[in-house]
Amino acid sequence: MARTRSVPYRKVTPISLFSPEDEIFAQGERAGSIYRVEFGAVRVYRLNSDGRRQVVAFHLAGEMFGLEAGATHSFFADALVQTGLTQAGLPDEISPELLMLALRSMIRAQEHLLVICRQSAVEKLVAFLMDMVERQGGLEQIDLPMSRIDIGEYLGMSIETVSRSFSKLRDEGLLRFHGARKVELLDIETLKRLCR
Repeated sequence: MARTRSVPYRKVTPISLFSPEDEIFAQGERAGSIYRVEFGAVRVYRLNSDGRRQVVAFHLAGEMFGLEAGATHSFFADALVQTGLTQAGLPDEISPELLMLALRSMIRAQEHLLVICRQSAVEKLVAFLMDMVERQGGLEQIDLPMSRIDIGEYLGMSIETVSRSFSKLRDEGLLRFHGARKVELLDIETLKRLCR
């Protein structure tokens, strides 16, 4: 008779589906849940007083977001592509997992500040691509579910500057495009040196 291993009980929560551009939550709405990206990608942003959007984070499959210091959301969140999310309420006590989520969010925000303070547009873009490589498991071919406009709003650059920077890296033989949203990084070591 074959042995079966027991699997710890895990409560299954339903997946909520979001189409591209569907709002997940809005700035000022009541907070109190944590979201996990099961598939797809999420954009977190704030609208400036002049109506311009400032992207502050992207969340990919397997990542969690939505943790707030106060009772309301500080930012907007919407789906970039077809996205599935699970949602859980905040526990009464801080768990180790919740603490790790808070610390990862803080570190990612600090790293984002370092990226947008870089001198050149190419350095900013390469640092962004290296972050995407790390978050997608170290693959040399990565998916970019966000548009060039989103990348520009995240890095503090115009879409034209983003496009020129991508073209420069392509022309130098450092990356190759496979469609609009898939990029193959051809020389990871040189790219890493560019963003040190």
